[in-house]
Amino acid sequence: MVSKEKVLALLKKAYLKNDTVDIVTKQYIKNIVIFDSEIIIDLEIDNPTLKVKQKFKKLIKDSLKDSLPQNCVLNFNFKIKTIHESQPTIKGKSLKNINNIVAISSGKGGVGKSTMTSNIAISLKRMGFKVGILDSDIYGPSIPSMFDISEKKPMSTINDGKSMMLPVENYGIKILSIGFFTKIDQAVIWRGPMASKALNQMIFDSFWGELDFLLIDLPPGTGDIHLSIMQSVSITGSVIITTPQNVALIDARKGVAMFNQKNINVPVLGIIENMAYFSNPESPNKKHYIFGKEGGKNLATDLEVPFLGDIPLIQSIREAGDVGRPASLQDKSYIVDHFDTVTKNMIQEVIKRNKNLPKTEIIKIKTMSGCSAIK
Repeated sequence: MVSKEKVLALLKKAYLKNDTVDIVTKQYIKNIVIFDSEIIIDLEIDNPTLKVKQKFKKLIKDSLKDSLPQNCVLNFNFKIKTIHESQPTIKGKSLKNINNIVAISSGKGGVGKSTMTSNIAISLKRMGFKVGILDSDIYGPSIPSMFDISEKKPMSTINDGKSMMLPVENYGIKILSIGFFTKIDQAVIWRGPMASKALNQMIFDSFWGELDFLLIDLPPGTGDIHLSIMQSVSITGSVIITTPQNVALIDARKGVAMFNQKNINVPVLGIIENMAYFSNPESPNKKHYIFGKEGGKNLATDLEVPFLGDIPLIQSIREAGDVGRPASLQDKSYIVDHFDTVTKNMIQEVIKRNKNLPKTEIIKIKTMSGCSAIK
């Protein structure tokens, strides 16, 4: 008599070429049904080609032929794994010696995303962390200007016998940006694949050294650059920057939705409301809500994500960015207190995220269409 257990035991000795694990343990075999002299084997594979199916059939027949009666007939049913179950076509790499990667994002431009990235980086540095910034805003890189290093160029270094880019460093922050490779009046006119290739070079062909935090300044919106980053590295979490008015909040909501999408699933660490209000330095307690009141805070409550804090509309923050010296560098300033507060709240959410959630998986997109519009 032929039993299911006997067939499984025989197939546990069957290995595909170059595999170190048998086809049963690798869960290719989903079910075995026996009707008299007929054995039906259900398999689940991630490659639907005829060549692969024939390879499985031959392997199984060869494994069973000497142990089954001659009148036994083998039939096969093949099921193809879904996109989410199969291996990604683009495999990301791990970044050694970088503990946390935080994506700073916004649904739209002009909300101060790069300003927030710069000042959070300085606050982290002042707290004793080792920090780097990857300026991935390919079409509008502004981090070099905000750190007064627009004229600098990355040097090269040798690491493990390989020539690598050395990030430009200022104020103790390591920085790489496409802005280092273009002139101030030069437009970057690249299609998605070319931009993605440039980003991958800055990520993986660079010697970052040891970092506690790598902040990625993403371009506005939800598009190709975002997917390229998330297909390349495992992001610890994301921070959404918005201003209080409805036009910005609509797009910030889309930003949260992008990170929450099932096949992306990057934890949202929280929302920061920039330009929350204006107050005259002579009467700092009197607040003028120019763009609306507590829009970012209300959005965080609505979407059930943490609210990391707000930053007022202060002229000196803009001036500091323009001269290439982020406002967080100021000593004994209430501006520094604001940035320190949102930074501490972000750190707290990173600690919670690392304690309670597994490592973020690199996203898996197999089709050229990538991600579609989502609710």
